[in-house]
Amino acid sequence: MSICSLCEEQSKKSKNGKPHEYLRKVGELRIFKGKSPRGFEEQDYQCLTCKEKFTHSTDKNDLPWTLWRG
Repeated sequence: MSICSLCEEQSKKSKNGKPHEYLRKVGELRIFKGKSPRGFEEQDYQCLTCKEKFTHSTDKNDLPWTLWRG
């Protein structure tokens, strides 16, 4: 199955972009601590429609929404 249009748009969202309606959290939130305010969080998501996987990161050096292509 190919990527759905919602996931295509999700991969282009900014840091403040919320997950689309069919993305569900997978696993636990990962918290990376550093010297304040350098800590950040990562959360994995999977689309219920096309099964694509994303990681959302609040790290300023990462892409906000990373699409994991298999």
